[in-house]
Order: sequence, then C-alpha cells, then structure tokens
Amino acid sequence: MTETRTGVSHPAAPAAAGSTPGFRPDIEGLRAVAVILVVLFHAGVPGVGGGYIGVDVFFVISGFLITSVMLREVAATGRISLVGFYARRCRRLLPAAGLVLVSVILAGYHWLGFLRGDEIAEDASWAALFASNFRFAAQGVDYLGSQSAPSPVQHFWSLAVEEQFYLVWPAALVLLLWLGFRWALPYWLIGAVVLSLAYSVGQAGTWSFFSPVTRLWELAAGCLLGLAAPRLRHIPYRIAGVMAAIGVALIVIAALTFDEQTAFPGYAAALPVGATVLVLAGRGDALLGGRPMMFLGRLSYSLYLWHWPVLIIAEQAAGRPLPAYTRALLVLVSVVLAVTTYLCVEDPIRRNRRLQRSHLLTLALAILLVTAPLAVAGWKTSTSPAADAGRGGEYQPRLGAPAAHVQD
Repeated sequence: MTETRTGVSHPAAPAAAGSTPGFRPDIEGLRAVAVILVVLFHAGVPGVGGGYIGVDVFFVISGFLITSVMLREVAATGRISLVGFYARRCRRLLPAAGLVLVSVILAGYHWLGFLRGDEIAEDASWAALFASNFRFAAQGVDYLGSQSAPSPVQHFWSLAVEEQFYLVWPAALVLLLWLGFRWALPYWLIGAVVLSLAYSVGQAGTWSFFSPVTRLWELAAGCLLGLAAPRLRHIPYRIAGVMAAIGVALIVIAALTFDEQTAFPGYAAALPVGATVLVLAGRGDALLGGRPMMFLGRLSYSLYLWHWPVLIIAEQAAGRPLPAYTRALLVLVSVVLAVTTYLCVEDPIRRNRRLQRSHLLTLALAILLVTAPLAVAGWKTSTSPAADAGRGGEYQPRLGAPAAHVQD
C-alpha cells in the first residue's frame, strides 16, 4: 500500500499516466474499487465470488507507485535514498498494522478463549514480522476454500508479500543504476514477469497462492508501467479515458465471474492485473476521481486491516453463521474503525514533520511498532492457562462452526 501522491501539483485536466507528476485521484479511486471488492467478498455478498482479486489490483498499484517515486527521485537528485524509502514505508504501513495486530490479539483472548487466543497470538507474531504468508502456506491454508477456523490476521499475507518485494526491488534498482544498467531495467522486469507467471501457472496448492515468487509478476507489471509512464503522456485524452473505462469494467467482470473454483493466481490473475495496468495507463480521473471514491481510497489501507478480523472474531465468537444484516453492521463498524485509525493514527504519523526529518526517530518508532504486537503476544501466551497445565484452567470454547460464506 503506497502513497498516491506522485508529486505536489494537481493536474489541470485528466491525462495519461505519464503526464506531469501530481496527485492521482484515479489511483485513490482505484484503491476504493479494490477494497470494496475485497470487503464484499469477505462479507459474503452474493455474486462477488471473485472479490479477492482486489488484492491483485493493490499489487499492481504498489509496483507502479514505488517505481515511479524512485525514478523521479533519481531524476531530481541523481540518486535513490534507500534509507529514505524504507523510512517512508515504515511511517506509512506500521502504525495502523501495529494497532490492528495488538487489538486482534487482545480481542481473540477476550472473545474466543485462551486456546484460540494462543493460536491467534502466534499468527499475529508472524504478521508483525511480515512473514505470515510463509506461515499460512506451511499450514496448508486454503484461501479460497472453507476452513474450520480462519485466522483473524490471515489477510496480512498480502502485506507480507508486498514488504518482501519492497526488500528486493528498491535495492536491485539502486544496484542496476549504480552499475549503469538503467537501459536493462525493462528487460529485467519483463524477465521477472514471464518467469514468475510461468511459475505461478505451474504451481498448485497453498504455496502458489501465498508465495512471493508466484505474485512477483503482478508487482513487476506495475513496475514496468512505472518505467513506461513518460511514453504514455502522448496517448490522446479520449483514448486514455476509454482505456481506463475498459480496465475498470474488466476488474468488475473478474470479481463477478471468478469464484473459489477458479484456479488462482495462474492464468486467471492476468485479467485483473492487465485491467489494472489499463486503468493506470489511461488515468481515469473522471471515472474514479470523485470525492466519495477518493475518501474511501484514503481509508482503503485501514479498512483492509480492520474488516476481516471484525467479521471473523464476531462470527467465531457467535459460533454460527451470521445473518446478512449483522455482517452489514460489522462492515459499518469496520468503516468507523478505519476512519478513526486513519485520522488519529495513520495520517498524523505519516505526515509528522519530526519523523520526516529524522530517520533515526523513524527507526525507533518502527522498532516499537513491530515489537509491540510481539510483546503483547508473548505476554498473553506466557500468562495463558495453556502455558501451565498445573493451573487447572478450564477452557470453555465459544468457537463454533465457521460460516461457509466467509473465506480468506
């Protein structure tokens, strides 16, 4: 999840992706589309069986934005500051993630009992280290299949994949530029797309879904567009608008036609990925840049983090499938939590001037935000009755059969 701002100026009129750098209303709107699809899918809304492709939309956006930002930094300063890049990532991602993980650990123990709480605490520890995709793959979790008790932090797998990509691509870009191989960047990315997609098609099972290798090509597709953006400025406005409209339509078609039976990612992921590239290349400000969409786009990260644990913990605490009106109410609760988190935590920390001026202070904050969920998880598991059989703690589970419509 990367910042939408690609400069300081507002474009005077909609333009193709390669236009003068500025704020991208269409990207905020595209984020809104992505998070709406994911939330509707997780809330079990009929007809949106492929809403999980919203995550793939996020992947392409991330690849496009981080590449565009780094190349503009090279154009302006002649170099890329990796320290500055990772400091921005920490201020952007860690505050909301740390808050949600600590909240989920405490809520799990409170509403689901100590045995289930211990399991959630361990999952949250992996999520805090942005390695939960490896844990869920090792456990054989079926993202698109019914599970006995889905983890409330299972959706952190996508953040883990993004962060693993962030560890590799910026450093690789700096190295290639330092070696004078800027001309080779598109070839490296095309090779990454081809090999990763081929590997994704050839793989099966949970590793295919959670692996950073099978997802690499989706992020790399966005990176390729970031490299090509300057050449896109010559696309006529009307054609660019048609490109964006077609892209949005294809994203919606994928969400409405895919379901848990779709072999994913594999070939199927090419539809939402290609559609997202079309939207970003065409730049659909008129279609996606309305104030409601932009507002929801700004909330997309916090809403993504909150909605799944709210739905899962409530359903598992109830021990039965929840009716539609209850799920709708829980989604509204998630929106309220997302607004509060964005206004009180996410945005103030990201824009804090002291943190922006001091990488050391940002590092200290990052260490605190990563270790906080780990410390809370360690404290709860060490004091859990399960940690000492001699306490004679009695476990009275309130966890019932999961709802078939809730899948992650």
